[in-house]
Amino acid sequence: MPELYDVITMGRIGVDLYPLQTGVPLARVETFGKFLGGSPTNVAVAATRLGRRTAVVTRTGRDAFGEYLHHQLREFGVDDRWVTPVDAYPTPVTFCEIFPPDDFPLYFYRQPKAPDLEIHESELDLDAVRSARIFWMTGTGLCAEPSRTSTLAALRARDRSGITVFDLDWRPMFWDTTEGKPGTASNPTARYREALAHATVAVGNLDECEIATGEREPYAAARALLAAGVELAVVKQGPKGVLAVHRDGTVADVPPLPVEVVNGLGAGDAFGGALCHGLLAGWETERIMRYANAAGAIVASRLACSSAMPFPYEVEAALTEGAVTSRPTGATP
Repeated sequence: MPELYDVITMGRIGVDLYPLQTGVPLARVETFGKFLGGSPTNVAVAATRLGRRTAVVTRTGRDAFGEYLHHQLREFGVDDRWVTPVDAYPTPVTFCEIFPPDDFPLYFYRQPKAPDLEIHESELDLDAVRSARIFWMTGTGLCAEPSRTSTLAALRARDRSGITVFDLDWRPMFWDTTEGKPGTASNPTARYREALAHATVAVGNLDECEIATGEREPYAAARALLAAGVELAVVKQGPKGVLAVHRDGTVADVPPLPVEVVNGLGAGDAFGGALCHGLLAGWETERIMRYANAAGAIVASRLACSSAMPFPYEVEAALTEGAVTSRPTGATP
């Protein structure tokens, strides 16, 4: 019998090099902080902080940054047994600029190819993927081979058992839509629809929903995601909050929690980890959305992503106070 995980995520990993100065263009930044990064990896960290047993399926370069990522995963308590090295490609790094409250440009260095796109179907532990209570995959995993085939194989192995979350995660710079070019996955909308047929939950912002469904109006996008096959559609609306629509007719339209934004880049990953936590707890949809909103707001109030993920008492405190007050990560209430 495979070991039981609450959450297994699959996809992107890398090193985030974030400025330790805000409001400064990258060309003028003098000091950086180094952090574990990659959206599905951060989701695993967020879920671990909330008490869940997690693992990540991904790949790094066989280099010092790859060693750093293994160390960080273990420090956070995320199982790294399915994080393997690729000799041919370096571990990716990502830079950002920080201009609060709503401008955080990202610069991805994933050339000539990111190792996390070299996940092969033959290397997957499909028994573990199948038995996980939640399996979380992303749109980026569909952008190139062999990652696309492997991601779809994992989805098929799930056969819609348990909770299977498709994080729409649209990053246009990762896609080469040149028809017929070897190793590329053209027509992202078609690839998204193929994956949606195997998912039970879809989560994404308005841009991502538009790529997946052609719809941008929140309720129309949610209905289109349900029509594509999922049971729960979660549409993130930025400053307008989040809309969740369940196939059973349940609707939760939840406003955001007030917060003074420092860096908004990790908020969606914190939201994702908290979403997993609430789904596993069996909470009603509105409670899950409020909890996930609070987790995301807490990370938006901090500089980093992975190391900024909140603990349960921090989320509960934010919900009790009705807003996020600035505290260091892990500080006592």
